[in-house]
Amino acid sequence: MQRDNHYDESQIQVLEGLEAVRRRPGMYIGSTDERGLHHLVYEIVDNAIDEALAGFCDNIEVTLNLDGSVTVQDNGRGFPVGIHPKMHRPAVEVCLTVLHAGGKFGGEGYKVSGGLHGVGASVVNGLSSHLLVNVYQDGKIYQQEYERGKILYDLKVVGQTDRTGTTIRFWPDVKTGEDPEPGIFETGHFDFDTLKTRFREMAFLNAGIRIVLTDDRGETPVVREFHYEGGIVSFVEYLNRHKTPLFAPPVYISGVKNGSTVEVALQWNDSFNESVFSFANNIHTPEGGTHLAGFRNALTRVINDYARRTNMLKASDANLTGDDVREGLTAIVSVKLVEPQFEGQTKTKLGNSEIRPLVDSMVAEKLSQYLEENPSAARAVLDKCLSAARAREAARKARDLTRRKTALESAALPGKLADCSERDPAKCEIFIVEGDSAGGSAKQGRDRHFQAILPLRGKILNVEKTRIDRALSNAEIKAMITAFGAGFGAEFDPSKLRYHRIVCMTDADVDGNHIRILLLTFFYRFMPKLIEDGYVYAAQPPLYKVTRGKQEQYVYSDSQLQKLLDEMGRDAKPEIQRYKGLGEMSYQQLWDTTMNPETRSMYRVEMKDAIAADELFTLLMGDQVEPRREFIEQNAKLVADLDI
Repeated sequence: MQRDNHYDESQIQVLEGLEAVRRRPGMYIGSTDERGLHHLVYEIVDNAIDEALAGFCDNIEVTLNLDGSVTVQDNGRGFPVGIHPKMHRPAVEVCLTVLHAGGKFGGEGYKVSGGLHGVGASVVNGLSSHLLVNVYQDGKIYQQEYERGKILYDLKVVGQTDRTGTTIRFWPDVKTGEDPEPGIFETGHFDFDTLKTRFREMAFLNAGIRIVLTDDRGETPVVREFHYEGGIVSFVEYLNRHKTPLFAPPVYISGVKNGSTVEVALQWNDSFNESVFSFANNIHTPEGGTHLAGFRNALTRVINDYARRTNMLKASDANLTGDDVREGLTAIVSVKLVEPQFEGQTKTKLGNSEIRPLVDSMVAEKLSQYLEENPSAARAVLDKCLSAARAREAARKARDLTRRKTALESAALPGKLADCSERDPAKCEIFIVEGDSAGGSAKQGRDRHFQAILPLRGKILNVEKTRIDRALSNAEIKAMITAFGAGFGAEFDPSKLRYHRIVCMTDADVDGNHIRILLLTFFYRFMPKLIEDGYVYAAQPPLYKVTRGKQEQYVYSDSQLQKLLDEMGRDAKPEIQRYKGLGEMSYQQLWDTTMNPETRSMYRVEMKDAIAADELFTLLMGDQVEPRREFIEQNAKLVADLDI
């Protein structure tokens, strides 16, 4: 076969302007789904936050418009409108049309910035079908418009003003099938709750800033305002509002050194779970990094030193571990630094080496001082830490019983587990079912090659209210840990997981939903990586079987049933079988409706926001009844198909 070896300068492609962004949007915003869509709003709001960090902005207004556009308005200095010395175009135009152009690359525009790559505003412009910018500056209103990143007209003055700031309104470029341009985003729907969570977080992290979110898409506007003078102290109080703190108010630690600012707020509560969240330049770092490492190191050292000085730890006692001192701890670690070094484009882990000793020294000094000056609070914290240490030792003994054995010791797997023959975890799935009846049907109906069945007896323990040692003594929890084979807690190792699809298969009723939330609580608290990495699924068994003549159809909700009956006509008189539980189905029906990969319907459980997930599990499964009652009352109307 003859090949063309010709390769010269004519084959080197140069993408003009923002064409690179449109060609490879995932490189800049991660994805073109709902998550990437919301990222557009965050990029513009981040610019306004940067103005606030520089001391020139304290009010940001975000509006979701009826026509699908979003308006972001701030009272900062406004984009510069003068002619750029190198580009010979207005600076606002340069910022919106040139990648890596902005005041964040060594100039004096911003000392601290959330944006790492300086591509925010220009990327939003490139991925919008239309964008309008108004700059309020020097008594004038400057305006310019763009279409898919291309300038429609030169910057012009359109009015007079006595304010300063910037207003950007953009229409995301959504795939419609009607436009000759292919479009970028799969959806153009902005989720109000997703934005609300993000802006609340940003208001907490920047004390004094007011962020107003307005949804103008409905019959009446929905407005939420976020403004916290207490900053991250208010953040910790908010996260602990459904828990019982051991002392109040939270400890607040702050300091500035070499241009870097450190803020820490912490407070222990009576729960058994750690809720520590770290941020760098307002960016959530779920994988932690050097700032979180410095905090944890100082915390463990200070608590042990205090325990030794007060003789609460004897000379013969072992030191408390990090897990011991962080049981029941809620904390926010927020740093703001001039040159943040994040690991990867997703900015999930901070890498600046100099920030670790800075956080360590500040936390050690201020926390030691707090413990000395507040002996009753210190005593309550130490009692909890020591109790956690005793539970840890009991858990260590229980842990040995749940460790996965090698293939030669496979008899250690739970006796009730009906395992599969396939040994490649990527091809294996395990169904967690409740009760012997459902378990029997599932075992008969499954494909033994790749499907395993683990029946549970009744509702498992609510681990939200239980310390780890008691949880590990529960037979059902031990069975799951052993069957999965990957350990739990800090020792959890996804590479040892025996099944890459863990399916909660519960009855389609209130009890079934309760069992599913108990399972999800266990996964979230003991094995959060299961959810984060997408291994957890929820099966969707049918509620009804509708038979008319020789035709059979399965229906998954009451609303679907009514729709089907309307389509059939009320004189058809079909036979309707209501499934109260999985055990009422024959094994063939269970396979056809719920287990067969070709015909089943099931959804992956996702954890979009760790802070919101932590808060919801605490509210739904924690000790405090009143907040849970309020939540149910507020959200009851959202449940359309409730089976009582």
